[in-house]
Amino acid sequence: MGSLKGKKALVTGAEQGIGQAVANLLAENGCDVAIHYYASREMAEENANFTRSKGGRSDIFHADLTKEEDAVAMVSAAAQFLGGIDILVNNVGDLVKRKFLGEIDMDFWKRVYDINVTSAMMVTREALPYLEKNSDGASIINLASLAGRKGGHPGSLVYSTCKGAILTWTRALSNELSPKGIRVNAVAPGLILGTKFHATHTTKESADETIKGIPLGRAGNPEDVARTIVFLASEYDGFITGATIDINGGVYCA
Repeated sequence: MGSLKGKKALVTGAEQGIGQAVANLLAENGCDVAIHYYASREMAEENANFTRSKGGRSDIFHADLTKEEDAVAMVSAAAQFLGGIDILVNNVGDLVKRKFLGEIDMDFWKRVYDINVTSAMMVTREALPYLEKNSDGASIINLASLAGRKGGHPGSLVYSTCKGAILTWTRALSNELSPKGIRVNAVAPGLILGTKFHATHTTKESADETIKGIPLGRAGNPEDVARTIVFLASEYDGFITGATIDINGGVYCA
């Protein structure tokens, strides 16, 4: 692993769950961290304070990343604060609501796609001029999902499709950006408890049933995902790009 001390990181959806764990672990490894948030300013401030307590610089940036003007302004403000961007973590995503095919209208399809795919495209596009200035390499890590590998539980059709798109986006973008020294990878978490996502969309009964089928015998937690993301970020001059690391306790092995 390379040293992350002094590296400049932008993490989207960083006020809670996986995003919070990623931002905090990057801070523990010496990064300055720009924290994007949508819902909770208070939680975002707590995370920024954590980074500052570790000696790093941090500030919070609000945006609805389904709106282009918000995404453009957020990345610009974050890059100006940090003095550039070395690491981008595209963490924003949501299932929104479980709906079966016959219940899906175009507004719902577009909303879920915009949250999970279009937001990542716009943020990455806006971050690119800063990422490509790094002579010693830069890193993008995208949040996919086990649902993008296996199709997800019933009612997650649109979300699973979007996460499958993130897997392809990661491979295609790695081919495009590798000549610029920018590595692009993804992580695909399985059941990660302790997140707003599963608190909202997964019942205890469903989680318990899923855990029975996990070879390691437990659900994951946000720190399990954060450690992998920080490793990928630290390999800024490494040889890993276009890859997806599955974090699911052995349920799916590519």
